[in-house]
Amino acid sequence: MELNALMALTLVGMLLAILAGVHIALALGITALVGTYFIFEDWYLASAQVGGAAYELVRHYVFATIPLFVLMGDFVAKCGAAGDLYKVINRGLSKIPGRLAVATVTGNAAFAAVTGTSIASAAAFSRIAYPEMMKFRYKREFALGSIAGSACLGMLIPPSVLLIVWGIITEQSIGKLFVAGVIPGIILSLLYVVYTVGAVAVKPELAPAVPKEEEEPLETGEIVSTVGVVVLIAIVLGGIWGGAFTATEAAGIGALAAMVLAILKGLRWRGIIEAVIDAGKTSAPIMILLVTAGMYSRFLALADIQTLIQDSLLSLGIGAIGIAIMMILLWLLLGMILDSISIILLTVPIFATFAPLLGMDGFAFAIFGILLIEAGLLTPPFGLVVYVVKGAVPDSGVSLSEIFKGSIPYWLLMLVTAGMIWIYPPIASWLTKFI
Repeated sequence: MELNALMALTLVGMLLAILAGVHIALALGITALVGTYFIFEDWYLASAQVGGAAYELVRHYVFATIPLFVLMGDFVAKCGAAGDLYKVINRGLSKIPGRLAVATVTGNAAFAAVTGTSIASAAAFSRIAYPEMMKFRYKREFALGSIAGSACLGMLIPPSVLLIVWGIITEQSIGKLFVAGVIPGIILSLLYVVYTVGAVAVKPELAPAVPKEEEEPLETGEIVSTVGVVVLIAIVLGGIWGGAFTATEAAGIGALAAMVLAILKGLRWRGIIEAVIDAGKTSAPIMILLVTAGMYSRFLALADIQTLIQDSLLSLGIGAIGIAIMMILLWLLLGMILDSISIILLTVPIFATFAPLLGMDGFAFAIFGILLIEAGLLTPPFGLVVYVVKGAVPDSGVSLSEIFKGSIPYWLLMLVTAGMIWIYPPIASWLTKFI
């Protein structure tokens, strides 16, 4: 059997193993080792190649970016700053229809600039925003949809764990990827707000107005806490954009600043230890995936599988639009059964080679891909964010179908934003020219 056929069988075997329940990290590692053996027909050379790829990745300083940004988000979440942020934004939007849902969207957008993960945002706002919306008789589907949908902003608005993973896999500047996500993140947030306000204007019963006499006054500590979160965001993103430090340095500085904010908010030694442990629990599985993904990427490069797949697709004569539609459908289908990081590790080493064909530079294509992969977080039956919301809301009567149904408009708006970037790539890549 010729080498190309063996490589194709290896990839098919990996996908079948994943669908059968084999852990994605194990499937990637075994595929890399077996595939590399077929290339060299020598187990020693094969193990040396995949081992070298893993070592090179682990020793790179950018590898520290993920745990540090996750730690930064954990400090902010544990000290109660997220709740203060939500309350201040809510009071500032007093004249807007459906303001609790709008505050959830804008609060999630701001919190995303600290946490970097949709999971943390979904868990935090399920506990903070849902009880408030239920207190004032919001429709449950509408409330749950605003929480789950806006939580996905955490994977787009920098610092984003998905953007970090994308940058490591494609060897792109993580700082520039962060900057590339700013404008699309703002556009998507605004679309969410417009939808929320419009839906309430058409159907006021979705979100009854909050009586003024039932509002709780803001405390000085809550305002100071919110200012602290804004300053933290400015330090991290402003430092990267201004060239004062790299993304990895920004993660370290951000984690330190977040710890200071948490201590000022009253977090003590035990809470700090818990935040560090939780960050480790969140980051460790991602690190293992990245190590095996490095092996997988080395195998793809050695076998030149990207060229093989690219030539095969081009030979179909479906053009750039046809290839883009195939990628979009595959990303959405994978989103039904796999988590976002796994989808990136499986597809991006291959799909990234098609960016020039679609008229995008690497940064615009990254945001285009993240938006589509992000939509998988709301796509049934997997919909990781939906499951997080279901588990986090303090209401045992909430069903998964309610959350999925309420999330549909937000899912569609992600696709609309991805379409904007496809049509006009500078939406995502314009700012990268300035750093």
